[in-house]
Amino acid sequence: MTEGSPSRTGVRRLGAARAGRPIEWPTLLLLAGVHATWAALLWWGDAIPPLAALLILGPILTLHSSLQHEVLHGHPTADSRLNDAMVALPLGLLVPYRRFRDLHLAHHHDPNLTDPYDDPETNYLDPVHWARMGALWRLVWRANNTLLGRMALGPVLAQWTLIREDWRARHDPAVRSAWALHGVGVAVVLALVAASEVPLWAYLGGCWLAMSILRIRTFLEHRAAHAPRERSVIIEDRGPLALLFLNNNFHAVHHARPTLPWYRLPAAYAAERETVLRRNGGYRYTSYWPVFRDHLLRAKDPVPHPFWHSGNRTTARQDAAAVLSSILPEGAPPAAPQPARSRVERS
Repeated sequence: MTEGSPSRTGVRRLGAARAGRPIEWPTLLLLAGVHATWAALLWWGDAIPPLAALLILGPILTLHSSLQHEVLHGHPTADSRLNDAMVALPLGLLVPYRRFRDLHLAHHHDPNLTDPYDDPETNYLDPVHWARMGALWRLVWRANNTLLGRMALGPVLAQWTLIREDWRARHDPAVRSAWALHGVGVAVVLALVAASEVPLWAYLGGCWLAMSILRIRTFLEHRAAHAPRERSVIIEDRGPLALLFLNNNFHAVHHARPTLPWYRLPAAYAAERETVLRRNGGYRYTSYWPVFRDHLLRAKDPVPHPFWHSGNRTTARQDAAAVLSSILPEGAPPAAPQPARSRVERS
């Protein structure tokens, strides 16, 4: 992403849109609690069996990633630099926060949702590319479209895709600086782990477990649909997974109102339930249990996008006002159009 891209512009304008708003204390306290729990785990690592440390780290790092998602949407203060600093330390090691931020804000251009090229978070592939793919890769991607496969293979495929695409964009100053800062943060985290009694293998296992848990959330957040507003799911879950995901299971509400803090999403959905479900075409699950029951070993979607073709691909020049309308609250000033950057084909 270049400095003038819609997502980078969105970062600056999200801070401006939050100017004057009060501090969101639930988020701030949760940030403090997650970091304190992580530090305590390292400090008393000698009293915890390594496997137990791994299993504890998984949820902690999942929640930290969910808090990073909350922060990139302009929470919990009006100061975007302060917000970013609160989640800058890469406890999960794998994804640079600034890359997550820029790519996720680009993902919030709803007309692009599920586009094999222009949605950075899609798992759909270009049907033409799929037709040319070898049998082994087809097997891998089909397995990745089951929930079990997404949890087992998804972290590896996502990390490989991120590294490969960012390597191809290595001359982009924003990409270079994001990875440079990430490298410094990773060195700090690994130094702290080395000074603790938590074995490195257990810590790395916790990082993988967190990425695997996060794949439960992202597995069916979006579906292919002709209307953009029908592409985002509602999962009416209020259990442990909903907490780890900071209520992002009310995903259609989040995409409609991305600046709404996590602790207000359930009430916002309850107040507008019929409207939300009408607008998203009834794309709804009652909890995460039906997701496991129906899709643990059975694919939810085909790998190639069922509707996409080169004729309906997003044009190279997008309406930036439309981009920002999906990531900013009402009343935010528009920005000048910027060229969109397409995704490369996946191997």
